Amino acid sequence: MADFEIVDPRFRALALPNASLETLATGFRWLEGPVWFADRDELLFSDIPNNRVLRWSDSGGVSVFREPSDFENGHTRDREGRLVSCSHRGRRVTRTELDGSVTVLAERHDGKRLNSPNDVVVKSDGGVWFTDPPYGIQTDYEGGKQHAELPANVYCLDPDSGRLRVVADDFEGPNGLCFSPDETRLYVAETGLQFVAEPRRQIRVFEVERGSDGVTRLANGRCFLGRHADGMRCDEQGNLWIASDDGVHCFDPQGTLLGRIRVPSPVSNLCFGGRNHCRLFLCASQTLFAVYTNTRGAQRP
Repeated sequence: MADFEIVDPRFRALALPNASLETLATGFRWLEGPVWFADRDELLFSDIPNNRVLRWSDSGGVSVFREPSDFENGHTRDREGRLVSCSHRGRRVTRTELDGSVTVLAERHDGKRLNSPNDVVVKSDGGVWFTDPPYGIQTDYEGGKQHAELPANVYCLDPDSGRLRVVADDFEGPNGLCFSPDETRLYVAETGLQFVAEPRRQIRVFEVERGSDGVTRLANGRCFLGRHADGMRCDEQGNLWIASDDGVHCFDPQGTLLGRIRVPSPVSNLCFGGRNHCRLFLCASQTLFAVYTNTRGAQRP
């Protein structure tokens, strides 16, 4: 059975005591960026050091979706069902069109190359929001050593004008990000600088506001949780499920820990999918896991 740890009694309504932590596939190098395609009944995810994007389905197991992949990390889908991806080596954000061709959405800001886009979400208005730490260009393991030209920012690509804007610029290393179900909040994991003794690690939350000029901005940024996190997802109730070194942690919107799912290896990222969007897929080092929950992933407006 899955190792659910009940910290707050409310977690009993979200956890299934008879649901097992399933090993779907193993033998990879470092998994990241899971995204569920309900219309194809399959999961896409990155095996970054092996420079490939893989697909998994209950009926077909694991197969290659894209290889080489330009060392892609995070993925999401836009409102037309297209795959949006973050490339470490290419230092860009791309969109895979429905015919399989690839369109570059963003690769430069103020004439300088992006660092190594890490994680990405698409807002209901079509805006593409992504983090850009230097992690993918600091080693040869996940993309190849290159020189950083820009600070580690959080960006938004405007869907109408195509303008790329910095929406947060005071991060040491922004990583996973996630909108609340109603899109009034944006959570951003900060995993700090690599190769330092004490990196700044926290989850920050921002209010998402639309100004009189029609431009969406972030306001009132603050520390939501003072702990390490990587990828994150919200369920339909607004609870935040975070990937961390010791498994998955679930917090309510006020930051109260509800419970944990113990996983035998560090979890880098996660997403809801499967039937009724209640199966939680976990990218955990070299292994892809899944566990059924008693909640559904957020379906944003």
